[in-house]
Amino acid sequence: MRTYLDHNATSPLRPEVKAAMLAAMDVHGNASSVHHEGRKARKMMDDARENLAFNLGCLPQMITFTSGGTEANTTAIGGVEVERILISAVEHDSVRAAAAASGKPLEIIPVDHSGLVDLAELEKMLQGPKALVSVMVANNESGVVQNVEEIVRLTAKAGSISHVDAVQALGKRPLNFGLVGCDLMTVGAHKVGGPVGIGALIIRDGLVVKPLLNGGGQELRRRAGTENLVAIAGFAAAAQAPRVDTKQLVDTLEAALDGALIFGNGVERLNNTTCFAMEGMKAETALMNFDLEGVALSSGSACSSGKVGRSHVLEAMGVAPAISSTALRVSLGWNTTAEDIRHFITVWRKLNQRVKAKAA
Repeated sequence: MRTYLDHNATSPLRPEVKAAMLAAMDVHGNASSVHHEGRKARKMMDDARENLAFNLGCLPQMITFTSGGTEANTTAIGGVEVERILISAVEHDSVRAAAAASGKPLEIIPVDHSGLVDLAELEKMLQGPKALVSVMVANNESGVVQNVEEIVRLTAKAGSISHVDAVQALGKRPLNFGLVGCDLMTVGAHKVGGPVGIGALIIRDGLVVKPLLNGGGQELRRRAGTENLVAIAGFAAAAQAPRVDTKQLVDTLEAALDGALIFGNGVERLNNTTCFAMEGMKAETALMNFDLEGVALSSGSACSSGKVGRSHVLEAMGVAPAISSTALRVSLGWNTTAEDIRHFITVWRKLNQRVKAKAA
């Protein structure tokens, strides 16, 4: 059997999402056209936008559809008028790269050994020129959840702008743009059973963001290009799906890890993510062995062209290279079953015994 435990990279398409996308494929008009077919496409897109806004706690006009989280993050970081950029030391590579390419001074907010932002240090760093502060809700590697409400409060108090990357949080924990209170929020579909290639940047009313793509007047002139109606319909369906709750399965999995070091243990994490050290076996070797036994998991982020390298997230948390090089990430999703967890545990114990025997 095959057991897929890499949902933080991409989660399989939900059946209801596929159905919504197939229905959208029968609508062949351009949403910018004024004829009947165009108006039909426009209505389907407007309905999807309204459904997504309802589930995200924002107004429909605040949503700008993008090709995914990377484009939304790049637009947010490069499109706001600020003098400097502050990002946490554990941000996704799309945020790190966009900040570095912005041409503006970049400052890194430190985190503690659990991966939580140092709020006292952030408050000190905010005592300067107007900044954009970009911090993710939940880490894609460790699953650690940040206190984004307090980060946003400190940022607003200093007169700066806050951007929240919520790609990994959508569909896994309560998420409401209005309650978070941030200026910008990134969301994406494919981590929670939606289609690949669709995301959104939520922009609070009144905030001017320079578009990354120029051309037509789509998305209130904030993102040029004909909208991907099929993916948008799938995105809305994914956002309406029941929230992923795999806590019991994760508890069972972690109880079987035989004293392995679990990163971020003791602080709030996503209820689908476990990042742990399999000491005695390099991550790339462990991944190959798990795959040969029919289990798909990851060593961290899946956005590095399949490379297995040292995690900047674990490095920021102060994890020694010898340990971080053995780190594995298990991430569950909407279709994970108890049988999947039993399969993982069986393989884990087999590999762990092999490691111990070799060490002996």
